[in-house]
Amino acid sequence: MLDASDITALATAADADPFALRGRHVRDGVVRVTVVCPGASAVAVIGAEGAAPQPLERVHAAGVFHGTVAELAADAGYRLQVRHGEHVTLEDDAYRFGPLLGELDAWLIAEGRHLALWRVLGAHPDTLDGCPGCRFAVWAPGARRVAVIGDFNHWDARRHPMRRRPECGVWEIFVPGVGVGTRYKYEVLGDDGQRRHKADPLAFAAELRPATASVVATLPPPPAPLARPAGAERPLAIYEVHAASWQRAGDGAMLDWDALAARLVPYVTALGFTHLELLPVMEHPFDGSWGYQPTGLFAPTARHGDPAGFARFVARCHEAGLGVLLDWVPGHFPDDDHGLARFDGTCLYEHADPRQGVHRDWDTLIYNYGRHEVANFLLANALFWLECYGVDGLRVDAVASMLYLDYSREPGDWIPNRHGGRENLEAVDFIERLNRAVTERHPAALTIAEESTAWPGVSRAVGEGGLGFAYKWNMGWMHDTLAYMRRDPVHRRYHHDELTFGLLYAFSERFVLPLSHDEVVHGKGSLVGKMPGDRWQQFANLRLYFGFMWAHPGKKLLFMGGEFAQPGEWQHDHPLDWQAAARPEHAGIARLIGDLNRLYRELPALHAGDAAPDGFAWIDCDDHAHSVLAFRRRAGGDAPELIAVCNFTPVVRPAYRLGVPAPGRYREVLNSDSRFYGGSDVGNGSDLVAAARPAQGQPCSLDLTLPPLACIWLQPAC
Repeated sequence: MLDASDITALATAADADPFALRGRHVRDGVVRVTVVCPGASAVAVIGAEGAAPQPLERVHAAGVFHGTVAELAADAGYRLQVRHGEHVTLEDDAYRFGPLLGELDAWLIAEGRHLALWRVLGAHPDTLDGCPGCRFAVWAPGARRVAVIGDFNHWDARRHPMRRRPECGVWEIFVPGVGVGTRYKYEVLGDDGQRRHKADPLAFAAELRPATASVVATLPPPPAPLARPAGAERPLAIYEVHAASWQRAGDGAMLDWDALAARLVPYVTALGFTHLELLPVMEHPFDGSWGYQPTGLFAPTARHGDPAGFARFVARCHEAGLGVLLDWVPGHFPDDDHGLARFDGTCLYEHADPRQGVHRDWDTLIYNYGRHEVANFLLANALFWLECYGVDGLRVDAVASMLYLDYSREPGDWIPNRHGGRENLEAVDFIERLNRAVTERHPAALTIAEESTAWPGVSRAVGEGGLGFAYKWNMGWMHDTLAYMRRDPVHRRYHHDELTFGLLYAFSERFVLPLSHDEVVHGKGSLVGKMPGDRWQQFANLRLYFGFMWAHPGKKLLFMGGEFAQPGEWQHDHPLDWQAAARPEHAGIARLIGDLNRLYRELPALHAGDAAPDGFAWIDCDDHAHSVLAFRRRAGGDAPELIAVCNFTPVVRPAYRLGVPAPGRYREVLNSDSRFYGGSDVGNGSDLVAAARPAQGQPCSLDLTLPPLACIWLQPAC
């Protein structure tokens, strides 16, 4: 029998062990049933089909019903007849079902080794004992009580408090009748006595902002993999996209995944890029964060549709031969009330000490990588996107902020590691585990680090003492070369080293050369807007810069809009300036990008030796006086070399003597000054013959006409 304290606990959803009181219980051969149905006027139990309803006694005005049920076997199925005034419904009792989480799953969760965490936590439509419904499970070890609330129970925490699994800190329940599309949250009673309404950390879908509920969803089948995944010896040219602002619908609305697939995929493939990189698509509350402050790491944002739509988008990319990379944010998370912050009333996912747990730059919270369940949550999330949506890699955001305890902190505002150093040893261990797991389970997948410091071995294998990333963004190259390109050409002769310094370390890592979204926001202007001179010179400088970049060792990344010289800086709440894209000089830039990507893919000399010192050789890196650079790219074997010559002044240089490695005929395979790209069309045609006249350390030479503010590529003629 229930005593007064039990009844009060049931009425106020304070029963810490709801399965001990609710549902069917047998004692001394007597079957009793307890039900909490706030607002119900009567509840009866129906045993076998056709059996008469057996009413329960209302023992509390809040809707607590209890009573003895005759002729109901201890293990027989039963249903509840619930009356609300004149309205009567038949319901299944959530408290007649046993534990859901298997022993192995519980053990792996407790150990922080469940790398398929999404298969057991979150909301999963299922059928138990012939009863359709949904399994809910959430990790909240510090909570006193957790209830699932949603459309199915009028958001009333008294209806469905969950079973605690103390061996792993998980709370679970199967709720009959709940299907796909149902909104839900968890009401968490923390150890601090506060009740918090939290979105599901492992929800597969969420409401469209500003609403914050999770949504029950099923995972679509993963798309077919990319036919030819990228490797260090293969071309990698990435088009970086913010899906919400690449284009918009006619009414200004964001495009859904199907519309993006129909427009974006053919556009990117026509430009010759090998991969599409999406700024974070994980659910996030604030548009202005561009996705970098996610609250739903397992849910594609509702801004563009449902999970099935995102899966179709990835499939469309793969069908077109286009790889998909996702920006992924394991470094920090926002403190929104519905998110991970103080999830169970404690600092569960984050550090309690603000010197470790608060990110000063973004006013966000930092994951506690030293807690193995938190590291497991993040590792499982990385694998989730690779396995469930078939994406081809992850670009890991803000790695430097993870590696250093004193990142962006003043002295005294950080806590040294156990050796007294500034390295975040727990984060390093997490990163190594991440890259080992990805390499072992998905060897074709890429992990790319946005890392801006001199941390050694970022792209070296973990077994060789590195962090294990496939590539690292070359932030030094980007900063130096953009600083150079901003300079008036008359002053460039004094800053020649800004172009050449990067070759001193170009092969210390496997690099991606990034011209990313960060370079065209917050007052930095557009790429073409950074270039000096009049309008013609600005476009010529940009064409030159692209020619230099595509010839330089390192994989390529370009943010959307750069491919047609977007005139203004990027604004996340507006589409790109597609009217400008149609103008001749802008269209010329796009044609150049298409040809650069085509040649980059076709010529092994431009990509096969990106990470090898013998894939590059200077011809002349010392012509400060003329601001000219010349270098060779080579792949070895029978693959022909490519020679790049860059003139960083607006002066035509006729009869420029260039040393080359062999005699014979040479041809111009690319000239950024071509009229086809909007240039002045100064060039060399196809009549270039190298004679045995040594120059610049080479055994032969030829005389070139160098176009103004231009890059030309040469190859031996067949």
